[in-house]
Amino acid sequence: MSCSDFPVELVTGSFSKDDADAVRLVLDAVPHPIFLKDDQSRFVVLNRSMCDFMGHSYDDLAGKTDYDFVPKEQADVFRQVDRLVLETGEVNENEELIQGPDGEIRTLVTRKARASLPNGARFVVGCISDITKLKQHEASLQLLFEENPIPMWVFDRASLRFLAVNQAAVEHYGYTREEFLSKSILEIRPAEDREAFLQVIGTGEGSYRTGSTWRHIKADGSPIDIVAYSKGIEYDGRPAFMVAVVDVTERKRAEDDLRRTREFLDTVIENIPVMLFAKEAREHRYVLMNRAGEELLGIPREELIGKTDSDLFPPEEAESFVVRDQQALRSDSIQIAEEEQIQTRDKGKRDLVTRRLAVESHDGKSKYVLAVAEDVTERKRDAARIAHLATHDGLTDLPNRTALVERLEFTLERATSGRESFAVMRMNVDGFKEVNDVCGPEVADAVLRQVAARLTASAGKHFLARTGDEFTAIIADGPHPETAIALADRLLATIADVFDIDGHQLHVGLSIGIAFFPDDAIDVTSLLSNAHAALDRARADGHGVFRMFEADMDRKLRERRALEKDLRSALANGELFLHFQPQANVAGQIVGFEALVRWSHKERGMIPPAEFIPMAEDSGLIVPIGEWVLREACREAASWSNTINIAVNLSPVQFRQGDLPGMVHSILLQSALDPTRLELEITESVLFDDLSRASSILRRLKSLGVKIALDDFGTGYSSLSYLQSFPFDKIKIDKSFVWMLENPQSAAIIRAIVGLGRDLSMHIVAEGVETIDQLSFLTKEGCTALQGYLIGRPHPIELYAKEVGKREPTSSVASRRRGRE
Repeated sequence: MSCSDFPVELVTGSFSKDDADAVRLVLDAVPHPIFLKDDQSRFVVLNRSMCDFMGHSYDDLAGKTDYDFVPKEQADVFRQVDRLVLETGEVNENEELIQGPDGEIRTLVTRKARASLPNGARFVVGCISDITKLKQHEASLQLLFEENPIPMWVFDRASLRFLAVNQAAVEHYGYTREEFLSKSILEIRPAEDREAFLQVIGTGEGSYRTGSTWRHIKADGSPIDIVAYSKGIEYDGRPAFMVAVVDVTERKRAEDDLRRTREFLDTVIENIPVMLFAKEAREHRYVLMNRAGEELLGIPREELIGKTDSDLFPPEEAESFVVRDQQALRSDSIQIAEEEQIQTRDKGKRDLVTRRLAVESHDGKSKYVLAVAEDVTERKRDAARIAHLATHDGLTDLPNRTALVERLEFTLERATSGRESFAVMRMNVDGFKEVNDVCGPEVADAVLRQVAARLTASAGKHFLARTGDEFTAIIADGPHPETAIALADRLLATIADVFDIDGHQLHVGLSIGIAFFPDDAIDVTSLLSNAHAALDRARADGHGVFRMFEADMDRKLRERRALEKDLRSALANGELFLHFQPQANVAGQIVGFEALVRWSHKERGMIPPAEFIPMAEDSGLIVPIGEWVLREACREAASWSNTINIAVNLSPVQFRQGDLPGMVHSILLQSALDPTRLELEITESVLFDDLSRASSILRRLKSLGVKIALDDFGTGYSSLSYLQSFPFDKIKIDKSFVWMLENPQSAAIIRAIVGLGRDLSMHIVAEGVETIDQLSFLTKEGCTALQGYLIGRPHPIELYAKEVGKREPTSSVASRRRGRE
C-alpha cells in the first residue's frame, strides 16, 4: 500500500512531496504542459509534458523558479502575474513569447489560476498551449488541419453544422466526409448529452477547460469518450469553432476501473470482520483503521488516526506492539503474533492473532506497517471450555474417564520407575437408583453434585474422577493399605450424613472397592477391573462397606464377562425361547398370557432371568432381545384360535434407543396379529428419564391400537401423577403387596389401587397370587384379573394348547401339565 492510498485529509502542513508525486501521476496523462507553483513562484508539480517542454527533468525543475530558466525581465513579468493570481483569485490568460531551451522563440498561451488546500496553502495552477506553429504557419493552416493525425473539425457557431473535417476524423469516426458535412455537431452526440452541450457552447470553452469528457457516437453506433480542444476562429468570414478531439475511451475506462477497484477495496477494508490498520514506519502513527478495529478498541477513528500506541495503550502493551512492528519492517514476509493481548475501552482485555507486513509507498521512499488483527478471545475461551469438557464430567465438573485413564497411566509409570505402590478405589452411591425413581432425575442430579463435593473435600490431594455411575480415586501417596483404608473410612463417614435437597431429607450410602499396584495388577485395565470386582463384593455384602480385591473376585468377574459374551451369541444360536404365564379373571377363565424370555445355556443349562436380564440391560443387548421376544410372542399369539391377549414387557432401554413405535407396527403387520390383543407392559422407570418423550412414544403406540399396562404399580413415589399424565389401559399390582396381605398397610394399598382403577376405568391385575386366601381377598376387593402360580406357572405354550385353541399336546406333555397343577 502506498501513501496515495490513504485519505487526503491525513496530510498536514504544506503540499508534501508524496502529494506532488500523486498529483503528477494523474497530470502525466494530460498531453499539454501543466504546472503548480507555490507562493514563492517555485515549481512544485510539473507533468511530463511540462518537463519535455522545458527540456529538463522533473528533479531539475522541482523547487526552481522562472529566474533559473528565462531572462530576469521575463521572469519578473511571470512573478508579477503569479502574485496577481494569488492575491485576486482571478484567472489569467496571456499570450507570451519565450525562448525555449533550444534557443527558439515560442509563442505560448499560458492560463493561470489559484488553488487552495484546506490548511490555507495557496498555489498557482498553470497550463501552457504552444501556438508557435500556429502563428508561424497561419498561411498553411489548411494543410496542418488536414494532415493532423488528431481528429479535427470546424463547425459553424450559429447553426452548429460541420464546415470542415480532416482525414483523421473521417477515419476515426467512420463517417464519410460528405456525411460529416451534412450533419450538425449535435448529431454525433447522444440525445441525453445535447442539452448540456448547448449550455456550454456559448462560452466557447472546450472540455479541456473543465477537465470533463463528452460522449460521441461513431458511424457504427458505438459510443466513445473524448476530450475536445476548441478555439473560436473565423472560417470563410463567419464565426466558427475549430475543434481537436482526443479519444480517451480506453483511458477513461481504465480510470473508471481503477476508481471502482479502489471503491471496492475501500468497501472490503471497511467491512472486513477483523481489525485492519496501518501505521507509518517512522513514528508508528496510525494512518488507517477500519470499522471492525474501531469497534474492537472502542476508540473513534478521529481520536485514533495520527496517534501512536503509547498514546492509546498501557506502556508494556505499547512497547510490545512497537517491537513487533519493527520486526515486520525488517522482514520480507508476514510476521504472525499468535498471542497478543490488548486493552480495550469497553471489552477489557482481548486476545488477538495479528499478522503484520511491511509495505512501501509507490516511490519506495516511505514504509508502512499493514496489519490484520483477529479477536480470538471467545475462540480461546471456547477451546479451553471444550478441552475442559472433554476431560471433565458435565454434572459434577470432576475429571471424567478420559482424564482418569491419563492420570492412571502417569501414576503407574511413575510408580513403576520408582518401585512405589498406589491404590485405585472405585465407589458406588448406594440407594441412588431409589432416589432417582422416587424423587426424579433433578433431585438425583443434585444428590450426585453434593456427593461429589463431599468426596472431593474428603479425598483432599488424591485424584478423584466420576466414571459413569461411579466415582474412582487414585491414592498415590502414603503407605498402603493403611492410607487407602483410612481414606475409605473417611469417605464412608462423609456420605453417611443426611442430604437436604429442596426440602427432601435423603440418605444414600457408599460401597467401595480397592485394588493395589503392583500386588493386584500391573496395568491400567486390570487395576480398574479388579477395583470394580472388589466394589461388586462390597455391594453384595450389604452396602456401606469397603472391600479390597481378592483373587476369587477376579474369577467371578471373568465368569460374568464370559456369560455376557455368551449372551451376545445366545440369540443367534437359538438358546433363547419363550415361556407363557396365564392371566385369568376372578371366575378362573384364562383371558391372556404374559410372554417371558428364558435362556438355556449350552453348557450351564438354564440361566435365571434375574441374572441375565440386568446383564442384557446394562450391555444394551436388551434391545435386540426385546425385539425378538415381541416378534415371537406376536407370531405365536396370531396362531391361536382363541383370541385372547398376549402381554410383553418393554425395557426402559428400548424407549431410549431406536424407533419403538415403528418396530411394533412392523411386527404387527408381519405377524397379522390384531393390535387390540397385544398388551405392552412398562414400569414407572420408563417415565422417570424423560416424561415428555416417554408419553409421546406411548401415545404413538396407543394409536396403533395396542394396550398399555403399568407394571409393578405402587412401588414408586410419583405413580399417581403418571396415571394423570397418560391413560393406561391396565394397572398391575406389584407382587410384593400381594405376598404381604397380613400387613394392614399392604392390604390398604391394594384397596386404594383397586378403587383408583375402578374410578379411572382401568383394569387391575394382581401379580404373585399363590394362595386361596390371596385369591379370596382380591376377589372380595373387586380386583378384575389375577396372575401367579395359583393360576399357572410359566411354561412352553404347548402345555396351554387347550386354553389357546391349539392342537392337544401328547399324553406325556399332558401328564406333565397335570403334574404341575
